[in-house]
Amino acid sequence: MGNCFSDVPGGRAAIGGTARGLLNAIDAPNDAVDNFLRSRGYHGLFSQIELSFSASGLRDRDFLSKSDPMMVLYTRGKHGALEEIGRTEVVLNSLDPKWITKHLIMYHFEVVQFLVFRVYDIDTQFHNLDVKMLKLEEQQFLGEATCALSEIIIKSDRSLALELRREDPIRSMHSQNCGKLLVHAEECVGSKTTVEMIFRCSDLENRDLFSKSDPFLIISKLVEGGTHIPICKTEVIKNDLSPQWKPVFLNIQQVGGKDNPLILECYNFNTNGKHDLIGKVQKSLAELEKLHASGQGETLFLPTGGGHNSHNKVLKSRVYLDKFSESVQYSFLDYLSAGFELNFMVAIDFTASNGNPRLPDSLHYIDPSGRPNAYQKAIVEVGEVLQFYDSDKRFPTWGFGARPIDGPVSHCFNLNGSSHYCEVEGIQGIMMAYTSALLNVSLAGPTLFGPVISNAALIASQSVATGARKYFVLLIITDGVVTDLQETKDALVKASDLPLSILIVGVGGADFKEMEILDADKGERLESSFGRVASRDIVQFVPFRDVQSGEISVVQALLAELPTQFLSYMRNRNIQPTL
Repeated sequence: MGNCFSDVPGGRAAIGGTARGLLNAIDAPNDAVDNFLRSRGYHGLFSQIELSFSASGLRDRDFLSKSDPMMVLYTRGKHGALEEIGRTEVVLNSLDPKWITKHLIMYHFEVVQFLVFRVYDIDTQFHNLDVKMLKLEEQQFLGEATCALSEIIIKSDRSLALELRREDPIRSMHSQNCGKLLVHAEECVGSKTTVEMIFRCSDLENRDLFSKSDPFLIISKLVEGGTHIPICKTEVIKNDLSPQWKPVFLNIQQVGGKDNPLILECYNFNTNGKHDLIGKVQKSLAELEKLHASGQGETLFLPTGGGHNSHNKVLKSRVYLDKFSESVQYSFLDYLSAGFELNFMVAIDFTASNGNPRLPDSLHYIDPSGRPNAYQKAIVEVGEVLQFYDSDKRFPTWGFGARPIDGPVSHCFNLNGSSHYCEVEGIQGIMMAYTSALLNVSLAGPTLFGPVISNAALIASQSVATGARKYFVLLIITDGVVTDLQETKDALVKASDLPLSILIVGVGGADFKEMEILDADKGERLESSFGRVASRDIVQFVPFRDVQSGEISVVQALLAELPTQFLSYMRNRNIQPTL
């Protein structure tokens, strides 16, 4: 989300938390404002990618000349349906075409985006038609290839060579090779161009009875229909009617362009989340740049009335820009193409509160029909996204809260049953180890997170010591309230200095309020029993029941913050994505 900075201690810092901002030096907590942002539709990292295409060794379908190829790009939906994205031009008389037409696609980290490429030989009689008018069933099919968008962008040169085949390789083991398709991805420069601004206000109206207002800014972009989507916010400044906020950062692409209108709203912070609007103004980035150059302030206004009788009340309050500068920063995709990896880890709750796995009402029940339980669903959905960013696909996998055969209760045991190593092969390996463990352990308790977090942190710290380009992602799936809350906080504070993020999925009907404390999205950053504050927020918690029937999936909700947590770690340590 908006690249906003805040490093203010105390509850009011929660407003401007988030270095979820891609450029912030420090992650800070959020409060109701973050829920407000999400309720307006902002989720996750997005980046605009330009795809270009060439092919080689195509089959010749013409008698007196070579084929005249055109490529059609599709996305494949979750249930296999294809949606056409666009078509290239027709290249005449070529078996090795380099198409000029490029296609833009929005990259979403938290979603697996499958692409399908189909190449056709366009018959001579149709050469004068616009490619959009061509009926594909009337053309000769030359071959098809498919891949995930993430498979392209993790390559060092962001180019992926794919074999074109005449039949779907999933349905036929004897499909014919029909040449190669080379797909190249380029991140649009707008995805990395960022504006840094320092705002201040003067003569704000006082909205508090016994003290001065506690102001903060929210910056929103206008979209079709007049709706505005919050994209950035500042920290709260306590008891000040002429505040100057710390720098905020806006991504040009996120805004939609320098000429797109933005709404700047100044609010008075209230602890109940119902913040008072003090004043607002509408300006584009280009206009804000001119405002900074002029050194003049812009008058704030308040909307009054409603409907046709609405008008604006002009205030004495003014907003100023003390800084406006543009820069290009390394992006999340820059790190991926430079060889940085996301390494997936899993920890599964085997406490007795899950219920007897042999009974259908258990959260661990393995349905003979193949319908996945909540644990299996979370593993597959998160794993299917992250596996593309892990080259060896060997995943450390643990269980906790159970008694292995002939042993005491363990709060961190290797799910594969080994006493020497914790890794399994691929997502299927996790699923097999999970099913096997259900037959070989006795569910017990209590629910302790500390040991598995410490184990994950140890692996991350060893990776740092060897200079590996790895960032670790631990998925904890649990049904209950954590018993060792302070020990877990201590482990998380310690782990906040490491290349590690922790995703927690709560399954079942338990009260997960303590998990939200660990998430730190609605309060202050975590503090250890020794008084040390976490250097950044590394936890994302999602109750499975809250997203099970919603439009956003478990994996989208969980992974929305991961790229910015990754970037905050890299940028805090000035780690460059050099090849």
